[in-house]
Amino acid sequence: MFDRRLLLQSTFTAAAFAAIRPASSIGAISGKFSGKMGLQLHTLRNQMATKPAATLKAVKDAGYAQVELMEVNEADTMVPLAKEFGLDVTSGFMNWEILGNPNAKNIPTLQAAIDKAAKHKLKYLVFGYIGKGYRETVDQYKALADRSNAAGESCKAAGIQLCYHHHSFEFRPLENGKQTTGFDVFIERFSPELMQFEIDVFWAAIGGRDPVELLQKLKGRVAQVHLKDLLPGTENIFDEGKVPKEAFKEVGSGSINMAKVIEVAESIGVDNCHVEQDQSPSPLDSIATSISYLAS
Repeated sequence: MFDRRLLLQSTFTAAAFAAIRPASSIGAISGKFSGKMGLQLHTLRNQMATKPAATLKAVKDAGYAQVELMEVNEADTMVPLAKEFGLDVTSGFMNWEILGNPNAKNIPTLQAAIDKAAKHKLKYLVFGYIGKGYRETVDQYKALADRSNAAGESCKAAGIQLCYHHHSFEFRPLENGKQTTGFDVFIERFSPELMQFEIDVFWAAIGGRDPVELLQKLKGRVAQVHLKDLLPGTENIFDEGKVPKEAFKEVGSGSINMAKVIEVAESIGVDNCHVEQDQSPSPLDSIATSISYLAS
């Protein structure tokens, strides 16, 4: 059953959104991403935890065409529910420890994640984090890249593309006197056929990289992009736990050249773009603001 207050909020958000631009243009992001702009559901994790149906309705009302799952293990519930509201689901994250922690116990297996993704015809399975203690040395990154390539081969056999979603810690120099980073190791060691990137423009920018230049450098190796903006003047931060909440901004409200990001993403063959905002005092309003900008 829908929550009346959340439904009212989603209705208000959609109405305000429609007032910004003609109703006929809702979801009409130009070019390749027209009619397929996605939202990473982590943005609405609190709402999804309590009122998933009403939240997904709000996502659709705001103008999004698809959602990216926070956890592929929830696909049996979330994929049918999303489709009930006319939202496609082509991508989902899996537990990071499957690949990132070789000592992990009592977690789903890689094959279980692949089977779940294949069951629901997902195109992408995303590995999106590395815990502290497992990302400190070049050798750790090399070993992880090798495990990822092997996992990518298993995914490919099931018709699924494995992707890596970065944060900013991958851009931190790993050895004194050298500029080698974990991301450099991944670029060198990932097999382009088996491992694609999901570039997050916020985390690239706060990690000291120009998102547009990074996308251009990785032409042919980026399957998906996360769109979120960065508060102007924010210093480079490599520890994701130290990023202030106010640094996360709605698309078009920060320092990143989003128009250029979209242009380059299309030119290099990116398949999906997903809006995401890790922190927001009003997430439903934020997702409407972001997609309104993208369609302007």
